[in-house]
Amino acid sequence: MIKKIKKKNSIRILALLILVIGVVSLTGCSNEANETEDTSNTNGETVVETNGDVVAEVNGEEISKDELYNLMLQQNGPQVLDALIIEKIVEFEVDKKDIEVTDEDIEEEINTMKDYYGGEEQFAMALAQSGLTEEDMKEDINTNLRLKKLVDPYVEISDEDIEAYFEENKDQLGEKEEVKASHILVETEEAANEVKAKLSDGEDFADLAKEYSMDDSNKESGGELGFFGRGQMVPEFEEKAFNMEVDTISEPVQTDYGYHIIKLEEKKEASQATLEDSKEEIRGILADGQMGQAYQMWYEEVYDEYDIKNYLTVE
Repeated sequence: MIKKIKKKNSIRILALLILVIGVVSLTGCSNEANETEDTSNTNGETVVETNGDVVAEVNGEEISKDELYNLMLQQNGPQVLDALIIEKIVEFEVDKKDIEVTDEDIEEEINTMKDYYGGEEQFAMALAQSGLTEEDMKEDINTNLRLKKLVDPYVEISDEDIEAYFEENKDQLGEKEEVKASHILVETEEAANEVKAKLSDGEDFADLAKEYSMDDSNKESGGELGFFGRGQMVPEFEEKAFNMEVDTISEPVQTDYGYHIIKLEEKKEASQATLEDSKEEIRGILADGQMGQAYQMWYEEVYDEYDIKNYLTVE
């Protein structure tokens, strides 16, 4: 994968105010000590598979549920419990204030993340590497958006704040020159010339990418790289892509990764930012910067309204 990490001020990823901690739910003891528990419940959720009270054996030496639980408790117990308490308070406050997060709100955040990662396939790969599914992410987004709506009233941003930020960052806020391209990456010049000849004979670029390309991150999507700016690709690739005409296909371009055949699909010219066009983006950036402090103010205000008893003791 040759594309470097994107850095776009126009993309705002909602900061997690509650740490999402993977809590392993230990099921109750089986009625039969040697009965293996099911790995899924009626809701289709994964649960821990055990053999009665035993979760593992090493050379016949058993490791019990209690040992596992106690270790987890010592390592993460207080933090996990704090997160669960906060989550419970959020639920109460959301109900009290009739806060609603729609499916459209969640889809908008998901689409923003997909754009940030360079497309649906790259987003799916990032989720897989994190051990999450898209449904997991939607649940997290739902929690975060509800919390954000609770905390928003504690965020204060003036027109003067926005103007000051614009003056300091207007060069970064402007639209940079970008191109949209696809590529086919092969190992040798001979293979590249073979692919180029097939393209010249009228064969489909996307089909050839699926057949020949070594770039597993995008070959199944026809080699699509999406839009990218200068500094996001290796120099040889970038130099060629930014100097091509739209709807043309390059000769083989050699880089450290191999030989690329590039198809240029679209160009976006650079444009200067204006205060009027940038206001909402800046407001979002400044709001993200205040969110931690605003969350603390909100939490301290609502915490005392609840009867909270924490019985956890960790030796």
